[in-house]
Amino acid sequence: MLKKFLKKFIKNNDSKENNNLTEDNIVENDIILEEQEEILKNSNVDTDNTPVYEKENIKEEVALDKIVEHTGDVEDANEESQKENNKLSFFSRLKKGLLKTRQGITEKIDTLLKSYKKIDEEFLEELEEILIMSDVGMDTTLKIMDKLREKINDRKISETSEVKEVLKEVMIEFLTTSKDSSLNISPSPAIILVIGVNGVGKTTSIGKIAYNLKSQGKKVLLAAGDTFRAAAIDQLKVWGERIGVNVVHQSEGSDPGAVVFDAIQAAKARKIDVLICDTAGRLHNKKNLMNELSKIFKIIDREYPEAKREVLLVLDATTGQNAIQQAKTFKEAANITGIVLTKLDGTAKGGVILGITSELDVPVKLIGIGEGKEDLQPFEPEEFIEALLSEN
Repeated sequence: MLKKFLKKFIKNNDSKENNNLTEDNIVENDIILEEQEEILKNSNVDTDNTPVYEKENIKEEVALDKIVEHTGDVEDANEESQKENNKLSFFSRLKKGLLKTRQGITEKIDTLLKSYKKIDEEFLEELEEILIMSDVGMDTTLKIMDKLREKINDRKISETSEVKEVLKEVMIEFLTTSKDSSLNISPSPAIILVIGVNGVGKTTSIGKIAYNLKSQGKKVLLAAGDTFRAAAIDQLKVWGERIGVNVVHQSEGSDPGAVVFDAIQAAKARKIDVLICDTAGRLHNKKNLMNELSKIFKIIDREYPEAKREVLLVLDATTGQNAIQQAKTFKEAANITGIVLTKLDGTAKGGVILGITSELDVPVKLIGIGEGKEDLQPFEPEEFIEALLSEN
């Protein structure tokens, strides 16, 4: 009877687990059942003085405890396995996310290094061409090559096999600005204003930033300030529901400044740590863009002067040099404190990150290397270049 009961229990439990048990699991359960029967036979329970119905209860409790313990182990193992899958080191995820860029830069550089033994002008010109074709940009490439030549001469390097390490050094220097590359949000309160053209992943980036900050234990509030697109408001609301963060919003066509004003009052009342504001992504009329952003900044200055402030520009890496032109336009309209570079996993021209940092003197603070919530990560120049140029 007990064996039938136990089998029924396991069967029900398995169905709840979406029938994921394999034949090996079933065999294992049968072995466990036999072990439970043996345990019950050798139990120290004094059956002579125990009523029959209580003996049955005791047997069932002992068996159920063992089954719960076993299924708990299976669940824990599955959970640990899932965590391991989700917890690929950032470096590994970065290398994976930069696969296309690695194919566009690293593999070509490696092929070039194998083609030449000694460093000569022809070798350096071909290296220069690889960087330009990877959307590093003409001006930035020339600066990198000048610095590379300087280091090669100073160290009297003649073998091409040594060039890669020197190139890493130079690139890291170009990606390291004098400005802080971390988010300036401590101590709270803080406000993050997110700007960028439509389609670059602005709203998605806001959702991911909010998720990361909430995971750190911070109280986060979102403001749907891109009121010119109903889809933008809806998209931010969906993100808010997904990650459990409230969104302050009004109807399509509302005054963005009014939305930001309401959000600031709500942030104060709720003692929010970080308020993240979306803004309209229009570049076709730069004057309107400037006026709109100027109005929002005045509201923040007046209503939230105590808050730490970040102005993050979201750029799409797949647009290459066009991203730099967008950045220059927005820089005229706002005091940008950092760059969020998205979709690095979708382009072979991730070298644009070097051009952005070099030409704008604005630090890249976050990079997107995948679609997952965890795939928008703080930017570390050393890790980035190592992942980009390291051996497979």
